[in-house]
Amino acid sequence: MKHSYLEVMYRNGRALAAYYYLPQREGDSSVRTERAEGGLLVNFARDGRAIGIEITAPSRIDLAGLNDLLTRLGQDPVRAEDLVPLVAA
Repeated sequence: MKHSYLEVMYRNGRALAAYYYLPQREGDSSVRTERAEGGLLVNFARDGRAIGIEITAPSRIDLAGLNDLLTRLGQDPVRAEDLVPLVAA
C-alpha cells in the first residue's frame, strides 16, 4: 500500500475506534506500539517505520495534534475533510 487511508469502526452509529494506515511495504506487520498524546497509538514495523496510527478515542480527535504526530513521523498531514467519517455519525 503506497497511500495513507482511514478506516473507522462503528457501533450503534457512532465511531468506536479508527485506524489511520500509513504507507506500508509488502510483508509489513506491527512489531512495536508506542503511546502518543490524544489517545493515539503508533504501530511500527520491524525496521522502525511507522505503519499506522490507532485512534482509540475518535470523538476526541484533534486535527492539529494528529498532524503534529504525522509530521514527527515524516508523513504528510491530513486535512479536516479526511477525518469527516469520524464525526459523521
